[in-house]
Amino acid sequence: MGHTSVAGGMPDPREEPPVRRGTLAPRQVTLLASLLLAPNPSPMTLDGTNTWILRAPGATGCVVVDPGPPDPGHLEAIVAAGPVDVILLTHGHIDHSEGAAPLHDLTSAPVRALDVAHRLGDEGLTEGDVILAAGVEIRVLATPGHTSDSLSFVLTGDRRTDVSGTDRHDAPALTGDEASVLTGDTILGRGTTVVAHPDGRLGDYLASLRRLSDLGDAMVLPGHGPYLPAAGRAADAYLAHREARLDQVRAALAAGDSTIAEIVRRVYADVDRALWPAAELSVRAQIEHLHEQRELRTTPIELLLT
Repeated sequence: MGHTSVAGGMPDPREEPPVRRGTLAPRQVTLLASLLLAPNPSPMTLDGTNTWILRAPGATGCVVVDPGPPDPGHLEAIVAAGPVDVILLTHGHIDHSEGAAPLHDLTSAPVRALDVAHRLGDEGLTEGDVILAAGVEIRVLATPGHTSDSLSFVLTGDRRTDVSGTDRHDAPALTGDEASVLTGDTILGRGTTVVAHPDGRLGDYLASLRRLSDLGDAMVLPGHGPYLPAAGRAADAYLAHREARLDQVRAALAAGDSTIAEIVRRVYADVDRALWPAAELSVRAQIEHLHEQRELRTTPIELLLT
């Protein structure tokens, strides 16, 4: 479990009707990317995990990003969209990766990931890799923070389609050759994500958001929730939200809060209590970050253990 809509702060997403039970066939979102929604909705996964099917027009095979849970119907829908050339993981949380091994068994497609524990095949993924498959050029960006192994994938030459899935040939590329970006859980389509301490680190996450901000008008194809029109605007909103939360944590400490639970009750009072366990992870990451920035006079070890 690695996601939460802990508080708002996002730019308005493109309005779409909520889908609650997964989808049986991919829905075209951009020229190169189609969405297959997994049937695993929850407070942590929003409407479910977004499995992305990538292929250029006319290509036979496809690239699958984040197969999601090992749900038989969902895996059958992925296989039906194939043939699958390669499976890519944005990170190793089970709601994104658990279906990778059974999908590999069904298709023999290699599974590529940053974390060697999730790879099936000879090749992994690392910063700067360029993958050419199914007629699509995919550039790998290391975007740690949500987890240490979080990656984003930039699709070169992508462009929007209209709501019916028909390619809009008059639609310009969104930012030159960097037209869309699959962000996994680093940027969600709705709400904000958890920094999953201790694996996730807030300093890394802020740096990753600044990097995604540089993509400007690239369309965001997230791991959960609806797609967003501009990576720069989404990342900037996330950065502002994180800075506001840090200010709230500073204020909670100044007010005398001395445990993680006390800080969560004060800072995340506006958030569904079902999400407070995830919020606790983010608070731990925030405390660690403030300590690393030398803003805390004493070690946070005792606080982090509460």
